[in-house]
Order: sequence, then C-alpha cells, then structure tokens
Amino acid sequence: MSKSSLAEVLKGVSSPVELLRNSKIGMYVYPVVAPEFSNWRSEQAAWRDGAVLFDQSHHMDEVIVEGPQATEFLAHHGINSFSNFGLNRAKHYVPVTPNGHVIGDHIIFREREDKYILVGRAPTSNWLLFAAAWGKWNVRIRHDPRSPSRPEGERVLREHYRFQIQGPEAPKVFEKMNGGPIPDIKFFHVDWINIGSKKVQALRHGMAGAPGLEVWGPYKDKDYIHSTIMQAAKDAGVDLVQCGSRAYSTNTLESGWIPSPLPGIYTGDGMLADYREWLGADMYEAAGAIGGSFVSDNIEDYYVNPFELGYDFYIGWKKDDFVGKAALEKIKAEGPKRKKVTFEWNPEDVLKVIATAFEQGTPAKWIDFPQPNYASSSADLILKDGKKVGMSMFNGYSWNERRCLSLGVVDIDIQEEEILTLVWGEPETTGKTSTEPHKQTEIRVRVAPTPYAAEARENYADSWRTKKAS
Repeated sequence: MSKSSLAEVLKGVSSPVELLRNSKIGMYVYPVVAPEFSNWRSEQAAWRDGAVLFDQSHHMDEVIVEGPQATEFLAHHGINSFSNFGLNRAKHYVPVTPNGHVIGDHIIFREREDKYILVGRAPTSNWLLFAAAWGKWNVRIRHDPRSPSRPEGERVLREHYRFQIQGPEAPKVFEKMNGGPIPDIKFFHVDWINIGSKKVQALRHGMAGAPGLEVWGPYKDKDYIHSTIMQAAKDAGVDLVQCGSRAYSTNTLESGWIPSPLPGIYTGDGMLADYREWLGADMYEAAGAIGGSFVSDNIEDYYVNPFELGYDFYIGWKKDDFVGKAALEKIKAEGPKRKKVTFEWNPEDVLKVIATAFEQGTPAKWIDFPQPNYASSSADLILKDGKKVGMSMFNGYSWNERRCLSLGVVDIDIQEEEILTLVWGEPETTGKTSTEPHKQTEIRVRVAPTPYAAEARENYADSWRTKKAS
C-alpha cells in the first residue's frame, strides 16, 4: 500500500536525513522558461552592465489569502511586523516553526485591507495552507502551485504572469513602455504603470542590486505584455536580454539571498506532528533532496533560524504572539551561534576539480555551470583546521565576478578574509539520481562579505542586505 503522508514515509526510514539524501526526485528544475535565450554568460552580464528580463511566471507558488482575519492569520504565522504594512506595499515574509526554525520565505503583497498575495517556494505555501485549516481561521486561500517541472508538452496555465526588468539600462525601458516617466516608487512599494494599453502593478525591486521593477497581471495578458516590453526596449535603444532558467538562479549569489534552506519541520511535536500527517507523500517536504558533503544523523543540524540568515530585524517582537516567538526569544537571549557569509572558491582548486573529468579513474563531483542544482537543498561541509565550522547552502558561478561562489553559515567567530576548506562531493554513493559516481575533494574558500557584489552591498535599498529595516 502506498504511503499517504510524510509521517508515514518517515516511519519507513531510519531518519529524515536518510530519506532526503536518497531522494529519487532528480535535478531541481526551473520549469517552462528556456534554459538560455542567448547564452548564460551574457545573460548574467546583462543585470550588471545593461538590462535583463526575467520571466518569473512559472517557478514559484502563488498563495492568495483574503478574508476578515487575513492580516491576523499572516501576522501570527510569520515573524514580520505588520504594524507598518500599508496598502500597495510588499515585504519579505518569513515563517518559522514553534521551535524557531525557518520554514522558507515568500514575497508578500498587500492588495486590500483584507487581501494578500504571497509568492515563493512550496514550503511556505504548504505551511500556510495547513495552518489555515489547523487553526480554524476565517480566511479564504487560493493556491496556484508552480508550473510542473516536466510539463511533457502539455499546456501550462497560471493565475498571473510575472516579469522583472532590471539593470542600469532598465529605467530607459520603463519610461518607454510607460509612455513617459514612471512614478517614483519606493523600495518594496507598489504603484501602477502602463505597459502599452494595459495598466499593471509594479513592485520596486532588484535581485542583484541594480534598479528593477517586477510587474504582474492576468496570465492571459502574458504574451501581449512580453512583446510590448521587448518593443519598448527596442524603441529605447536598449538591448534587453532575456534571461533563461540556467542563469536565473545565480543572481542570488551576488545579492546574498539563500533561496532554499531546508524547512525545519521534520522534528517537533504538537502542531509539527500534525503537519507531517497533513503533508502528502509526494509533496516537496517528502520528495525533496539534500545534497552535499555535510552528513549528520540529526536532521536539526541542517535547520537554520532567522538570526543566522540575517532576518532577525524583521521580527515583530511587539506582537502579542506569533508562532515561534518564545523559541526566538530564547535564541536571542543565548546569542547567535552562526552567521551568513559568502564563500569565494579558490579558482585553482576549482580547475583541479574540473580537470579530474579528463583523467582516468573516478573523478571529483562535476561542477555544473553556472549552477549545480542537483538537490532541493544543499549542505556542503566547511572546515577550519579539520574541524567543522559551517555549511555551504547554495553555490554557483558568477560571470560578472569570474568566481564560483556559495552562500552559507559559519560559526560566529569566523572572520572575513579567513581561508577555510569546503569539502566538495558526496561522502558515499547515495540514491540520488542526480549524482554520478565520484570522489570527494577539498576546495579552499575565502570568507567574503554578503552581499558579494559591491553594487548590492553599497547601493541596495535598506533591507536585510544592509541590516536596516525598510
């Protein structure tokens, strides 16, 4: 008999770690959007030097929450303060478990007093869908899950299209497609602009530090909006480069956001035990994969909290109560144990890893360019003098920086510029279909600032990147 829930799946394995390290789900896929429109190097360069168009219509869930208790419900299940969350604004929304572990994150938009739209990966969507039923809240939720990873030629439909245009040349495109100067939209605020004959909502945003707007509207308008944007760029004399799915995920390496921390839901009683019974056996949390050299029998060693990711200034301490508040108060009192950093990989060591693919015998784990997306969540071991001091959680190559980079966490006493060791490759053969036979190797890494890109670090609007609330 097939298993119906994550809880049942976990009964058949020795630990959640065994389940996730041997997942058969295969490569993590950014669906529908072409892998490359020109080439991923030029597409990366466009957000630094010119203008780039991201098609974000397919790889994220969308959750619409509305009703008399929409604000109360979302405030209770996220760490964020809602006291300054007016209409036509957006926030980086972060829910945690009752034990204070990060579940994931979404971008949340407030459209009405009683209506919000949230966009992001599945773990946060699933948690909110469960929480709405578990707590008997007076809210209505519509869930538009991300497009299928492998649609096999079938037509794909979504609730909304979603595009982002960014880069130093982007303002010229905005003005041309709007038919004149656009409103002065503050960071993470929303206003209406024109794209041809359509009025659309626009969020002031930027994923790699450069100027950017994110626009969205009914999916039926997608082709019209896309062609109008491209024509506006042409009329403005701007080479607007369309970004494919290969390059898309790598922009976060420069801007410092870790997109896929392991949701901390595999342990814990009460609400969490009920959640594991609610989660289906084919859902993200049951089917996902952990990849990398860090292996622990304790799944909680893979969890992170908001302090470690730099999200602690979001926490609405003045709220009467929210899920995880007591646990976060305890973590705050004890003081942080780890912090987020960027790891800059030593180029000579990277080249040595690549060279093994041209030698006889078992090679080192292949470094796929520009992003080795072979698991839902990554965990590579970081050592100092042979002792574990951290975990690399998301890696890839930046053409703009001419470096392999990764984002992760290290012990609080590790300093910038220190040279550490990243262990690359799985410690033994796992059941993952995305991992070829290989041997482990070591790569020197320099502890670098986060964000790594100077543009994002020095000029980005106040946010978690600058440790100042917006």
